[in-house]
Amino acid sequence: MNMEIDYDLTPVQWETLKAVRLTEPPSTISSRIALEELIALQLAAIVGNAPILTPRGRKVLIRGSSRLWDVAA
Repeated sequence: MNMEIDYDLTPVQWETLKAVRLTEPPSTISSRIALEELIALQLAAIVGNAPILTPRGRKVLIRGSSRLWDVAA
């Protein structure tokens, strides 16, 4: 059974998750608090000095948010 991953992330958290995907240096990530929240949700991690997406974070980013899909429609 596949369990769907659904997170109700804020727009700042989504932007931070997208920035982590691009392996942005930590100094260019707009919200350190949002990054810490993503780490707490196990969507991101810090390896060395750089944030990375976890496998769960990658799935969430690919799946997207229903709220974001509503905006695009």
